[in-house]
Amino acid sequence: MPAMVSRGRGRRTINEINMVPFIDVMLVLLIIFMVTAPLIAPSMIDLPRVGTGTKPPAQLIQVVIGKDEALDLKVDSKTTRLHLEDVVAAVTGAQGAQPAGDSAVVISADRSVKYETVVRVMDRLQQAGVKRVGLSVQLAN
Repeated sequence: MPAMVSRGRGRRTINEINMVPFIDVMLVLLIIFMVTAPLIAPSMIDLPRVGTGTKPPAQLIQVVIGKDEALDLKVDSKTTRLHLEDVVAAVTGAQGAQPAGDSAVVISADRSVKYETVVRVMDRLQQAGVKRVGLSVQLAN
């Protein structure tokens, strides 16, 4: 009788991923988050409210940017047409009699004006040391 040669089965590659360790880790993380979540105190942000300012400005200076990007300066019902280079001098001249911080500058712009123009005016005013510069907005109904 011929001798029987037994051949062992070779190693096969496993095409499956063992999910058990992954599930164990996820369950441990879930338990950790469930235990620590009630201990984290939610942070509170103290946002300003409308009308709660310390005091209203004594003088309101309004810079109006029109559709053609022309600048108008309104001080006490007087309107003056200006160029961008002259805005700082006109605003500081209008603030001249007021103590520092008692006058506010509000920038109003037409909807079609580029945002870059508004930022350029605001930047010039802030670089000149104007303390209170704000934007005027119209709420849509």
